[in-house]
Amino acid sequence: MISSALLTGLLLASSASARPAKRGTGEVKCPVVLSGFVPVDKTPTDFDSYATSPFNPDYIRGSEKFSQILQFPDAGSSRFDNATTKSVEVTINDKSIFQTQNGFRRAGLQIQGDTNENGPGTTGVRTLHFSVKQDPERTLNLTHEYLNVWHETSDYSANQFNFEAGTIIGKSDSDKNSFKVLNRQNTQVWSTPIDATAWQNFAITLDFVKNTLQVYYSKDDKPLKAVTSALQNDNSGGGQYQIGILKKPTGTSDVVNSGFQETGISEGQIYGGIFLEDSADGCVSL
Repeated sequence: MISSALLTGLLLASSASARPAKRGTGEVKCPVVLSGFVPVDKTPTDFDSYATSPFNPDYIRGSEKFSQILQFPDAGSSRFDNATTKSVEVTINDKSIFQTQNGFRRAGLQIQGDTNENGPGTTGVRTLHFSVKQDPERTLNLTHEYLNVWHETSDYSANQFNFEAGTIIGKSDSDKNSFKVLNRQNTQVWSTPIDATAWQNFAITLDFVKNTLQVYYSKDDKPLKAVTSALQNDNSGGGQYQIGILKKPTGTSDVVNSGFQETGISEGQIYGGIFLEDSADGCVSL
């Protein structure tokens, strides 16, 4: 016989588990050019196939498939995720070596349709949206420099912008506990503290006609607000958007090929609400 106290507990637990998760209320108001939204019914193996993944299943990763790299934690919803979509966590470990880049530990997402040359993401005015949340079980080692989101030119010689965390190499005055946006010249244009528990929402507008960059930001389900003006930036060179983790080594001037990475790495960054929109005529989803 089940005691009344135990029955009450079971009923409360059942009620809590049946309660719908809080969903974001952000509304996408501009035409979506590239969608990195993850449908709720996607399983890990779906990310290993062009037919079923919203991302390129071959890049960017080491020997492990994305079904081994990606996690789907119960992180709630970012501002632009709703009942049909969910967040995704990019993880890295000791095996996360892309091609022969032995200095980096790296894994990342490229939205399908984002081509390296003459792609839809490098014309007109485009705004990349993404939200991030921290995983207490897979924390970043902020004594290292991390590239989390960036746009790389088609010849791989430069980035039009970097969204970074941790200790930036060669810049001892940078706050390792903050997210930082850097322009093409690697000059920091804005930063905000990393929040250990909240969703942090970002949008970066690249005007490929006027060569400007502008940053928007909010927390949890609050509307985005502009945190910079439209700043001059060299957006030439085509290329693709990179979303994930690139952890640089320490103790070297050749970060691509050498340097120190500790063993036993188990780190992750949770992403939600990934999409690129057409911001012609000043349209930005807030």
